[in-house]
Amino acid sequence: MVKRPAASRSKPSYGPFAARPAPVIETFAVDERVTHDKYGLGRVVSLSESAVVVRFGTQNVRIPSPYARMTKL
Repeated sequence: MVKRPAASRSKPSYGPFAARPAPVIETFAVDERVTHDKYGLGRVVSLSESAVVVRFGTQNVRIPSPYARMTKL
């Protein structure tokens, strides 16, 4: 039996181990209207380096960076 060298396969650019681009972190301003997947519509109350505090109805919620589920309106 003749041994053949292993064929080299190219790795696909998709799948669970593919390199993913860095997330784009949005910047927000005080009194800006936003929407969140879980909490709904809100308004930015205060800002810090690592989080944003947003008023959703009657509750204030601290949303940590990178704000994956929140977008500007």
